[in-house]
Amino acid sequence: MPQKVTLTITQGKLPGRQYTFDSRTTCIIGRSEDCNPQLPDDEDHRTISRYHCLLDINPPAIRIRDFGSKNGTYVNDKKIGQREAHQTPEEGAKVKFPEYDLQDNDEIKLSNTVFVVSIETDLSSQGTFNFLPAIPNINYQNQYPIAQAVQAPNSPNLLEYIKRLLGLAAGGDKKLLAIRDFNIIKLLGKGGFGEVYLAQHNQTGNFVALKVMLPAVATYDWAIQMFMRETENTKVLRHPNVVKLLDYGYSENIFFFTIEYCEGGTVADLMEKQGGRLSIDIAVPIILEVLNGLEYAHNAEIPNVKLRKGGFAKGVGLVHRDLKPSNIFLGYVNGKITAKIGDYGLAKAFDLAGLSGQTLTGNKAGTPVLMCRQQLLDYKYAKPEVDVWAAAACLYYMLTGTFPRNFTTGDPFLAVLQNDPVPIRQRDANIPKQLAEVIDLALIEKPEISFQSAAEFKQALLNLF
Repeated sequence: MPQKVTLTITQGKLPGRQYTFDSRTTCIIGRSEDCNPQLPDDEDHRTISRYHCLLDINPPAIRIRDFGSKNGTYVNDKKIGQREAHQTPEEGAKVKFPEYDLQDNDEIKLSNTVFVVSIETDLSSQGTFNFLPAIPNINYQNQYPIAQAVQAPNSPNLLEYIKRLLGLAAGGDKKLLAIRDFNIIKLLGKGGFGEVYLAQHNQTGNFVALKVMLPAVATYDWAIQMFMRETENTKVLRHPNVVKLLDYGYSENIFFFTIEYCEGGTVADLMEKQGGRLSIDIAVPIILEVLNGLEYAHNAEIPNVKLRKGGFAKGVGLVHRDLKPSNIFLGYVNGKITAKIGDYGLAKAFDLAGLSGQTLTGNKAGTPVLMCRQQLLDYKYAKPEVDVWAAAACLYYMLTGTFPRNFTTGDPFLAVLQNDPVPIRQRDANIPKQLAEVIDLALIEKPEISFQSAAEFKQALLNLF
């Protein structure tokens, strides 16, 4: 059965209230009405900030991160981030954002409210859940990477793994039909959970991207089934502006996928070649095609959608939740460059199944530079409009080379909650006024995201040209 994390309030004005998490999510504790858990906004709780701390949950792991609150967050009566007696001031200062990896029976104290942590693990399988250190990958602006990748310090040689599996596939192993008759050509890139290779089919000569994903944690049958179910959802997506997932499989603790190969690279690659930003006549057509892909995916019939109350049913639409220039790919269709949304659902599903061993936070982790506040507040049940906001953020970044928000001081996750996007003409006064107005409108988040569908944002852009 899935592992669970439960928080129970034992002291304060809400004794007995429980919050249970059985899959990857984040939540914010504070007095603001959009926090969950929300603590009373009264005199007894004035020492608790409106956005006090973030819980980054990937059962059975749970990390708590204080947002630099004046009165701090305490675990087992000790303020997190407090310098240890044996540390020098310089060593203590290295912890920029106070965090703590919680254990079973730990107590979290905010003012007079106490939460007790309960962690239920799958005893049928033994294994250690590890948070992997994050290595920033590409596209820096100031100190914040636009893409986050993690790589285990002593990670296995995945090329040797996949070569062995290809050999077994050639020998007739039915579990490896998805990769039979393929040869590795070269490494295309390394990501957070594995590697991607260019592979060629022996008989047809067709090229594919072969993605290999290695779980960072002990694997459980329920987690594997959850991931495979979500992968089947991704496989049904068939649209010119979505990278096709061709086939997939699992063997010897490795997931592998054959994916449509896009020889034009990514938008991030193109930006680098163009000096860090793109012209309007390049950026806008790319985003229009991305919005075509989002419009399709948000309305496609999906075989297995997880319901809020548990269980699965046929549903409509998949949310990407990680749209950025490094996963907008460029392919050639009938001689024309076409933008295609990549990694649709794989990273999200891998994460939600608890296989990534990764948190959004961590002192070395990437910053959510293209994430809207709604997604941070309700990570698990993000809605299609968060992708629309991200598409607008990508367009902003492509045109200016800077992120919509300022991330210059303080906790970057708190910046997502508190800092409004900067009007784009303040970044570049040469952006046409009407285009700027549409982009600025698309990046409004309060009280809700302005464009609720990809079609709305697309039409607003088309009306300008």
